[in-house]
Amino acid sequence: MTISPGEALPDVQVMRVTPDGPVPAQTGEVLGSGTVVLFSVPGAFTPSCTDYHLPGFLVHADELRAKGADTVACIAVNDAFVMSAWGKASNVGDEIVLLADGNGDFTRAMGLELDGTAAGLGKRSHRYAAIVRDGVVQTLDVESNPGEVTVSSAEAVLEKL
Repeated sequence: MTISPGEALPDVQVMRVTPDGPVPAQTGEVLGSGTVVLFSVPGAFTPSCTDYHLPGFLVHADELRAKGADTVACIAVNDAFVMSAWGKASNVGDEIVLLADGNGDFTRAMGLELDGTAAGLGKRSHRYAAIVRDGVVQTLDVESNPGEVTVSSAEAVLEKL
């Protein structure tokens, strides 16, 4: 069942991308304090994710913070090395916290697993954006088509902050 507004985020281990390499991190620690804008992509280096979704959050990172976001984070069912390479290729720097949910544990716990096996992608995450306050989901907007970036865009999140 998909997580709903008013529910606490699951607390599972993921890998956080850092300048010194990937480090294990609990989602409760990374995403559980303050106002967090969390967005998920079906896969690093995939077209919509790389061309639209991530760049939108990079362009609007300062505006998101000005409207109250303490943290902007992106999670994907990719390994930490892929997420690190994607972050470097996209010039993410320290603007966005990149989280690798390599085994899909967080994604399954959120109830947002996407079956991409028909396209050769395996199990991934639905594309979504959430506003989380002190570990509790305030808003959750999931794209009906994983190739589109509309309700989960940075612009849509800005309207809700």
